[in-house]
Amino acid sequence: MQILRHYANVPAPLQGGVYALGNFDGVHLGHQQVIAKARSIAEELGAPLGVLVFEPHPKQFFFPDRPFFRLTPFRSKARALERLGVDILAALPFDAAMSKKLAPEFVLDVLVNGLHAIHVVAGYNFRFGKGRAGDASVLSYMGEMEGFGVSIVDEVAQDGEAYSSTRIRELLGAGDPRGAARLLGRWWTVETHVRGGDQRGRTIGFPTANLALEDHVEPALGVYAVRIEIEDGPHKGVYDGVANLGRRPTFDKKEVLLEVHILDFAGDIYGCHAAVSFIEFIRPEMKFDGLESLKAQIARDSEKARQVLAALAP
Repeated sequence: MQILRHYANVPAPLQGGVYALGNFDGVHLGHQQVIAKARSIAEELGAPLGVLVFEPHPKQFFFPDRPFFRLTPFRSKARALERLGVDILAALPFDAAMSKKLAPEFVLDVLVNGLHAIHVVAGYNFRFGKGRAGDASVLSYMGEMEGFGVSIVDEVAQDGEAYSSTRIRELLGAGDPRGAARLLGRWWTVETHVRGGDQRGRTIGFPTANLALEDHVEPALGVYAVRIEIEDGPHKGVYDGVANLGRRPTFDKKEVLLEVHILDFAGDIYGCHAAVSFIEFIRPEMKFDGLESLKAQIARDSEKARQVLAALAP
């Protein structure tokens, strides 16, 4: 997959694509319907399949002080899109200049004269241009005027519930990763590097891999059954684990940290890149009166995680 960071002077081999338009935070099943429609048209026209997103997300540009909300930061999003067979990811910078483009200017500057798109596909609620003034009808009208095709995908729902990034965030915040997974089409995953910690877990017999959420949305704090994929180094592979996401009140910590105890594992993975998939919420975060009660609870949590993960389809 080729990644474009600009729309000016696009190389000739990357021009003339069919583009799915949107933020695609989460790349959930609704987003996948939009991309699948674009793929079908691209195959029919013999054109490359592209996806156009903005980096940073426009919400981050307009509201930089708000808490992190992204289901899939850029690296995670790019990997998900590549797995869907996307040929070109146009990750265009959302800056002051882009925020001031009127809807017709966006179409002419970016889609027509920049990417030379021959067809675009968007969801029914896609908005673009200054003040989000552009919508599906504006896009369709501009397509007719400028000679590129436009397809609009209607709302996609499961059992009456629309696929929505907002709804997925709500489910994660409520401690329901399985519900989030039903809308995502996969487990919700945090991807980041394993960093050094105070090694307190090692001293009580439950060593942990410590990971920061960085710019991921914060789900419900507590203990989860997880699967962790170590993506590099000598221990590369997928392992079962139990994770605590929280502020560690027993030790008077304040920073939210993801601590993963990998079951039946011994090895140094500091500095490795890891992907932690949240499978099931086990319990809320608790404060313990001492290390012995903490150790006993971690043992119970580990056993519960084993049961949950053993019941998953391979």
